[in-house]
Formats: sequence, structure tokens, C-alpha cells
Amino acid sequence: MPVNTGRLQVLLVDDDTDIGQLLSNYLEKFDISCVAVQDGVAMQAAIQAQDFDVILLDLMLPGDDGLTLLRKLRHHATTPVIMLTARGEFADKILGLESGADDYLIKPLDARELVARIQSVVRRCSTAVRQTHETAENQPAELRFASWTLHLATRQLRSPDKLVIPLSNAEFRLLHAFIRRPGQVLSRDQLLDIARNKSSEVFDRSIDLLVSRLRQKLGDDPRHPSMLKTIRGEGYMFSASLK
Repeated sequence: MPVNTGRLQVLLVDDDTDIGQLLSNYLEKFDISCVAVQDGVAMQAAIQAQDFDVILLDLMLPGDDGLTLLRKLRHHATTPVIMLTARGEFADKILGLESGADDYLIKPLDARELVARIQSVVRRCSTAVRQTHETAENQPAELRFASWTLHLATRQLRSPDKLVIPLSNAEFRLLHAFIRRPGQVLSRDQLLDIARNKSSEVFDRSIDLLVSRLRQKLGDDPRHPSMLKTIRGEGYMFSASLK
């Protein structure tokens, strides 16, 4: 791995080489180093060669598309990902967020907004990592509930069968917050602050979808949830037993 120069390191995955060159040149003006590749194979090679602070991932790519690459990435890494796509439908945004993206930008891109989103995502994720480390100093390295285990340092969720369940950064922050507040009703506004902060394009509905995603991963029946309960008109409450 290369020595950290203090500059933000960004990996851009987009098969349009003209866009890649334009964005790379623009990011350099803000002291952001950008490596541009065109497909998933080159993306994996770049990730193995060095660490990145953010990955900018196009949705439509030759070979594996962006969502497939994102899902694969989330099995072993929590690197923040901003999806880039020309598809701006609400359902497409939700699918990207549910697959583990930390933010979502629609093409054509406003380059200055892209810089702001990169800085925002890095700031949020750095704060989350720092809080996790600070919490770990005063708590065990793992939190257990209902035969599940959440490892704070690696941000991994393990099932009762010892399988690793991939979590996006937002899903990890949300589950961690629930476990730390058992029996406490958390409003959507509180959960928005915890999951993404209000500096990015978020909405109440995204919290409902994140909770739904967590229920699915935890095997919590959405019709009669036993761990993540809906408190009508107020928010959600974590009711699983801690160990």
C-alpha cells in the first residue's frame, strides 16, 4: 500500500474515459487524487493496489454492473461509495442505497457538488469510525443480541450460524445505534442523523427502507418483528435481548 500523503484518494469507476479524465482533472484542483478505471476487473485491481477514501461507482458498466460490484464490495469492505448514474428514478436511488451506497448522484454531474458530496461522505464516515473506536475503548469489542454478534472494530455482523452478513455504512450505524439504546423509541429524525446526517440527500422514507433492510438481514418478520419494532407515529424501537 502507498504511503498516505494526506490527500483524499478517490477511485472513479466509469467506462466513459472522457468523463473520467474531466472529473480527475477537476478533483485535482481541490487536492483530491483520482484514479480512473473503466470496469469491475480494473476496480478490483486498483483496490488491491492501494487504499481509497471514496469510490465513485457508475451504475452502467461493461461486465458486472455497479450494483453487482457494490454488493461484492460490501462483503469485505466498508469504503464509502457514491453511485453515479443517469438513472434518476426514485426506485433506482433506493436500490442503490439498499445495496450499500452511501450517497447517490445523477448524471450529468455538477462537479462542485461532487466535491462537496465526497467531502461530506468522508467526514461522516470518519466520524462514525472515530465514534466506534471511542466506544470500543469503553465497551467490549463486540455486541451480542438474540444470538447475533456485531463486531465494532471490523463492522461485521455475524449470524447465529457464524455467517458474516454484509452491512452498508448506514446499516451499521443504524444497528449500532439501536443496540446501544434498547427499549428506547427513536424518531425518524434521530435515525436520519445517525444513519447519514442531513448534509446529504436523504428523506424519511430512506429510514423505513434501511430498517426494512436490517429486518431482512436479521430474519426479523416484517409483519410481526421481534427485534426492530415499529412504534406507530413515533419511530422504531430495538427490543431484542442483549447478552
